[in-house]
Amino acid sequence: QVQLVESGGGSVQTGGSLRLSCAASGRAITSYAMGWFRQAPGKEREFVAAVGWSGAPYITSSVKGRFTTSRDNVKNTVAMQMNSPKPEDTAVYYCAVDLYPGRGWSSGTGYDDWGQGTQVTVSS
Repeated sequence: QVQLVESGGGSVQTGGSLRLSCAASGRAITSYAMGWFRQAPGKEREFVAAVGWSGAPYITSSVKGRFTTSRDNVKNTVAMQMNSPKPEDTAVYYCAVDLYPGRGWSSGTGYDDWGQGTQVTVSS
């Protein structure tokens, strides 16, 4: 089992930036893909981004060009840089680890352990 703790959430205005971090413990995440999801009030959880074990990112179209994700396998962390966020990006953001590859990165069912989430609120 991998314990994940997100940090870096908060309030930001449109045109600003925010950097979320996810610290893993219990197991090295070097060989695993890591994902970011979000859930807004009254909405289903949705995929935002993933980063493979090699560092290759996969960003959903709604945030592509504004959000990026990266990993630091030495520090056992992943990060998501949120540039020019919009009010519709307001949500609780979660990181997750895919311990058993092959199920797809864009579905929540493809991940095994999750963090507790961090709130991001974007105001115009």
